[in-house]
Amino acid sequence: MERFALARGMALKKDNHYQALVAKDGGLWLVLPQTFMNASGRAVQMLAGFFKIPAEEILVVHDELDFPPGTARIKQGGGISGHNGLRDISQRLGSHDYWRLRLGVGRPADKDGADYVLEKPPAEEREAIEGSIARALEVLPQMLEGDAQGAMNKLHSQDKPVVSKKAEEKKPEPKKAESAPAPKPEPKAAAKPEGGLKGFFKGLTGSKK
Repeated sequence: MERFALARGMALKKDNHYQALVAKDGGLWLVLPQTFMNASGRAVQMLAGFFKIPAEEILVVHDELDFPPGTARIKQGGGISGHNGLRDISQRLGSHDYWRLRLGVGRPADKDGADYVLEKPPAEEREAIEGSIARALEVLPQMLEGDAQGAMNKLHSQDKPVVSKKAEEKKPEPKKAESAPAPKPEPKAAAKPEGGLKGFFKGLTGSKK
């Protein structure tokens, strides 16, 4: 959010009324809630309600556990996948039809997602996440101009995901299948003897020539 504001020359300022950092550029509002995640919808509801902004014109940027770091996806509507921030926004707007920019952070194998997203990612994952944010910023102007499909096509073709090391480290090793004893070779049928010395030497050497 801050990077997008800086790129457009917008200054985010604290607004106690909305309980958020807010910036405006023409008809574009940037809102960074300063509440707990599960109350993110409060600022969205208040600003959207006052300025009569429909859900279809709102873009929510959020972390996505179901995508590996380095993945960025844009979509409209859909479920909330257990995301408390999205749940609150959907309830307060009374709609799921807002747009989402989903930034992959990977899903931990050994801990609750709420704790995981508060941790600092390893260097490789952080670099991948930063890259996905940069690619998303490149296509946002295209989306704001109304070409959502073009923005999605461009963004979704540039993924550079990395596998979360934390998740990989905790994956149980697959059980090795016990090797079955090698079958005993079946006795070869005796070859029919060939006549003369040729047949005799083939029987001694096993040669097929």
